[in-house]
Amino acid sequence: MASAGDISDLPEANEAPLVIDVQFIEEEEEPFSQPLEAADEISTARPRSPMDLPHSLPTPNGRARVVTVINQKGGVGKTTTVINIAAQLALRGHRVLVVDSDSQGNCATGLGVDKSRVRNTTRDLMLSPETAVDSRHATAIENVHIIVGDRSLIGLEQEMMRQLGRERRMSEALEPLLSHYDIVLIDTPPSLGLVSINSLVASDGIIIPVQTEYFALEGLALLAGTIREVRSLLNERIGVDGVLLTMHAQTLLNKQVAGEILESFPDLVVSPPIRRNVRLAEAPSHGVPIHLHDPSSAGGKDYQEITTVLERRWGLSR
Repeated sequence: MASAGDISDLPEANEAPLVIDVQFIEEEEEPFSQPLEAADEISTARPRSPMDLPHSLPTPNGRARVVTVINQKGGVGKTTTVINIAAQLALRGHRVLVVDSDSQGNCATGLGVDKSRVRNTTRDLMLSPETAVDSRHATAIENVHIIVGDRSLIGLEQEMMRQLGRERRMSEALEPLLSHYDIVLIDTPPSLGLVSINSLVASDGIIIPVQTEYFALEGLALLAGTIREVRSLLNERIGVDGVLLTMHAQTLLNKQVAGEILESFPDLVVSPPIRRNVRLAEAPSHGVPIHLHDPSSAGGKDYQEITTVLERRWGLSR
């Protein structure tokens, strides 16, 4: 028997074929000019079946439609969307209530409300639903009222954990207000905690702002699961009114992501995408929405068109 160190009896190795790696050639891309509908032509993603998201139902007669603007990812334009859609609807004669359930309270700033002068906030609304009527405040926009969110919302979930029916507190609070408005828009924090669940339970529909960046679809898949759970356990009426593409630019990556979102939600994406725009970012610092700051800017025009589509979907067109 050959010792462990004896290699004379080992078979000769045949010459192994070389493994040639893929060669990449860098080429300059031509400026992308196709419309959004054609963006899926350049996507490298394989065809997939549409993601399962329930569609919304019509608004019951005689009451406002309640719509939550939600995405657990921060910085995708939720608050900007709430402020500018609310302002556009009010400009067209609709009565709008904005409910800010985010502890940052940016809706108040963007609508010209001084939070330091506010007594009742969304926290009071959730803990004491009977204060709903007195929690509303006028804004710089005629026909837009707001229930202000502020830092007092931090820690609210721990307080609500001791309450029965805690998922339905916002629904109970908003019920006496619905006959006085045409639409209620709820801004949510960048999380899927109890406050966001309350918003979903109170809502008829959902708007999902999605930044056209790489991780967009992963976040949407997580949100889709939450929506299905809320629909099956707490609110059978809820559905998705639209998916908005935000902070969009004419780059190859943005176009590819937009194409994948269109592929996943062919009936829900609301066009046009909302373009990156300096004037849109400036408007909150002046305490006004974009239609008062610079309606002719790219952001102003995009939100006008978006609101027209949503107005029709919500049955508000006159």
